[in-house]
Amino acid sequence: MGNAFVSVNREMRERLWKRFQEHAGQPSKDMPKRPATQWVKSGIKARVKHSMGEEDLRHASLQDFW
Repeated sequence: MGNAFVSVNREMRERLWKRFQEHAGQPSKDMPKRPATQWVKSGIKARVKHSMGEEDLRHASLQDFW
């Protein structure tokens, strides 16, 4: 949950955007409504690289997705 900045090559960004559009969903009832928010159903898996020692996936780099 949260926003993401995707800085990968153009081809991967376009593939990822297509997957997001295929998995478009609705927010859960408990989530606040925000304009310009795009919701994605679960089902997109990603391999990411993140800083050693971090418990959270803060500042993760997208390596691949399927």
